[in-house]
Amino acid sequence: QVQVVESGGGLVQSGGSLRLTCTASGLNFAAYTMGWFTQGPGKQREGVSCFSWNGRTTYYADSVKGRFTISRDNAKNTVYLQMSDLKPEDTAMYYCAAQMWGSCSDSWSRLDYKYRGQGTQVTVSS
Repeated sequence: QVQVVESGGGLVQSGGSLRLTCTASGLNFAAYTMGWFTQGPGKQREGVSCFSWNGRTTYYADSVKGRFTISRDNAKNTVYLQMSDLKPEDTAMYYCAAQMWGSCSDSWSRLDYKYRGQGTQVTVSS
């Protein structure tokens, strides 16, 4: 059984930092492009960042470039999102997703993810 579990969200002041962690089990992690997206109630999915299965490509939404860094540790089946200089507009539920042999580009938000987690809430106060 595949499980994707996020952690690390919370309440932080504007300018602060958080590190989100996503651990996936029950799958061949190295074969999956891993990434993060947000989707509020009634809103369209927004891709935040991804890290390709082959380690060659990362993608960042324009809104987070220079502030967020994605990394992955295949030995631990884990992907991280280091979030710095957080802004109130970063407030959202952040979901981790996995797509086998998936493309990691600006199409990340439009992929039909094979697996996704339940999300971790990030709230940035002004």
